[in-house]
Amino acid sequence: MRNNPILKEREVTHGDFMAKAQFIEKVQEIISKNAWNDLEADQKEAIHMILVKLSRILYGDPNHKDHWDDIAGYATLISERLKINNEN
Repeated sequence: MRNNPILKEREVTHGDFMAKAQFIEKVQEIISKNAWNDLEADQKEAIHMILVKLSRILYGDPNHKDHWDDIAGYATLISERLKINNEN
């Protein structure tokens, strides 16, 4: 546990920073070997942020509602953009 009160609080809900970083790095390595270059910038960023939120669920508090809401939010941003692009 960290000594800094803010870091200590975040570690409870968000999990160990190093464990999350290693998880994200490994998953991104797998993703980059596939169709990563075919994705738009917003899709890449949404995937990255979804991985961050997944890592918080897996290594932090899985019952912290914001993690789940944020995943839905990033997916919705892409879905809405794709809907607009397909209508034009």
